[in-house]
Amino acid sequence: MSVLLEVIATTVADARVAARAGADRLELVTAMGEGGLTPSVGLIEAVVDAVQIPVNVIVRPHSRGFVYDADDYAVMLRDIRAVKAVGANGIVIGMLDGDGAIDRAGLTRACEAADGLAITFHRAFDEARDLREALDVLLSFDAVTNVLTSGGKPSVLQAEATISELVRQAAGSHCTVLAGAGLTIDAVAGFVQSTRVDAVHFGSGVRVDGNGLAPVEQEKVARVRALLDAIAR
Repeated sequence: MSVLLEVIATTVADARVAARAGADRLELVTAMGEGGLTPSVGLIEAVVDAVQIPVNVIVRPHSRGFVYDADDYAVMLRDIRAVKAVGANGIVIGMLDGDGAIDRAGLTRACEAADGLAITFHRAFDEARDLREALDVLLSFDAVTNVLTSGGKPSVLQAEATISELVRQAAGSHCTVLAGAGLTIDAVAGFVQSTRVDAVHFGSGVRVDGNGLAPVEQEKVARVRALLDAIAR
């Protein structure tokens, strides 16, 4: 089975290029320089219309952190319903409480609003006080199908042992460890073979000059796709 390749898109052009080059799924964001914020409904609609592959949309109301108040949640729940209404595949969310644990109550409300959409818990996970404990909490939510993580490090390439442990912890569950942040084309094959991840996530690594604010480069996505296909298991 081939390793799933998810690519961040910030424009319709990014989405088309990534899909054409062999991405399996998109994460649609705006403000990538701030770690990704909720895109406009117009952009979500246009991207869903433009590609045949699944589009997961980040729902993140601001870049001030991952502890949210009642007003933040009201906005997020509206955005989740809007994402569902325009036919996206899923949402990408994450929330912590003041103690650095997964905000179970907030996640429960988000899952209810998502009403069957695929849910990826994003890199708020990496700021949790205990990654294994946090993954246990996420495994208790049937709606959460992916956790995007760099293993608690700025780059996932610095956290191969942690990623391997998380992959083992999630084995046999409904939730896939989606490894991302800092992945490079040159390192991806060795990283996948050593950690046994089933899914990888690329942002800057498949963009022009490795710049997160630059367009997705078709040839780079195609190279990653070929490398992943070569180690299919």
